[in-house]
Amino acid sequence: MTKNSKCPRIRINTKFCTCTSQDCSKHGLCCECLHYHRQRRELPACYFTEEEERSYNRSIDFFVLRRTPK
Repeated sequence: MTKNSKCPRIRINTKFCTCTSQDCSKHGLCCECLHYHRQRRELPACYFTEEEERSYNRSIDFFVLRRTPK
């Protein structure tokens, strides 16, 4: 049994997943994605705008910088 078949929300999650890496093994598996990025001290794609996500910069610093008034 694969991780995808064990997740009861995989189809719903996939509809809302904003990650542009469609071949990612964690696509639609939010808990796996969150754990992966947390270990790397990053945020997952769903925290970023479409433009920001395309930069693949998932750092917390980048997230804060983009939301800090200039």
